[in-house]
Amino acid sequence: MQYVIIGNSITSVGCIESIRKHDSQGSITVIGEENHPIYARPLISYLLQGKTDEQKMTYRDADFYEKHSVRLLIGRKVEKIEAETQLLTLDDGVVMQYDKLLIATGSLPFIPAMKNLEEVAKKHTFLSLSDAKELESELLPTSRVLIIGAGLIGLKCAEGILERVQSVTVVDLAGRILSSILDEEGSLRVQAHLEQAGIRFHLGDSVREFCGQEALLSSGKVVGFDILVMAVGVKPNIQLAKDAGLAVNKGILIDQACRTSDAHIWAGGDCSEGWELLSGERRNLALLPNAYMQGESAGYSMTGNEHRFENAIAMNAIGFFGLHIITAGMYEGEDLCFTTESGYKRLFIKDHHLVGCILIGDQVLRGGIYIDLIRSRTDLRTLDFAMISEQPALMAFAQKVRSEQLGRAQ
Repeated sequence: MQYVIIGNSITSVGCIESIRKHDSQGSITVIGEENHPIYARPLISYLLQGKTDEQKMTYRDADFYEKHSVRLLIGRKVEKIEAETQLLTLDDGVVMQYDKLLIATGSLPFIPAMKNLEEVAKKHTFLSLSDAKELESELLPTSRVLIIGAGLIGLKCAEGILERVQSVTVVDLAGRILSSILDEEGSLRVQAHLEQAGIRFHLGDSVREFCGQEALLSSGKVVGFDILVMAVGVKPNIQLAKDAGLAVNKGILIDQACRTSDAHIWAGGDCSEGWELLSGERRNLALLPNAYMQGESAGYSMTGNEHRFENAIAMNAIGFFGLHIITAGMYEGEDLCFTTESGYKRLFIKDHHLVGCILIGDQVLRGGIYIDLIRSRTDLRTLDFAMISEQPALMAFAQKVRSEQLGRAQ
């Protein structure tokens, strides 16, 4: 059996480890465009901060490929998939046959049209290790850095470089930061924390045009800069799959075993669009844990077994300058809100189930309990949720009481 994986990523790791649990003899080939071993992308901002190094960023030990008998082709690109004949064409013209194929091509930076953007000399994206190293090579203590985008990528970039440059200014069309994952109160709290650290914001605004080393904003404000970082967002890298005739939407469409519309091809990670637990709809969930579990499910299925990944939810666990944030699920239904001087918690309840949460600061403690309640679809009527919502550490106590009550009833 010839297994081929396009993309040297977290999804690939899950797939490789899963395949080897059931097939120790089949050949596995991984083709990756980046000239790096598998690494954890969320750590690239910490590399710029000096909190980690390239060796510590690797997702598996150096002998991972050898240990799993993987043929690794890095710095190579697949130009074409011929699904009918099960052939791949690489960028050097080499043609490769596959029996089972996993597409894990990840995502690409989204760069909107901006007047005179092509004339900006020092501009970067911030999605890969290579991006981070290229940006780092131009940073100076006197650099004024302008970041377009106040989402996760833009703000992690800001955190990573703040202490190494003169100033960091962030511009975003949205009226608040992290607007895709936080509510208004949560955004305001995190923004205040980042402003205290020294990051400047222009929100509800956009770049009208670039003039040399100045950005003219729609509001009429002018922001001077030396280095520009485009962090508006990302889009699933689906062109290869689309050209091969696979079913795609925003991402490559997959079932709960991560199989595509072709019986011999699977997909997972940021490039895919799979079923989300709470909405019951297909969604692109570009999250590291989901990426691994999708790869794992694909690997099982590729070896003729079945391992359905059925509990995917939107989830983020991040931090900025010591302020930790956990978000999960959907923000629908009734809500409970708890605030402290250094924390914020909002829980969303629908049809007697916890469907979402926003946890900031000291409220992230025991946040895993809320995540488990969302994933397990626990009926909150079976719990003393009023107690747990305020003090999640009492979850174990509540379970003990229920068990004792059940024992007495029997």
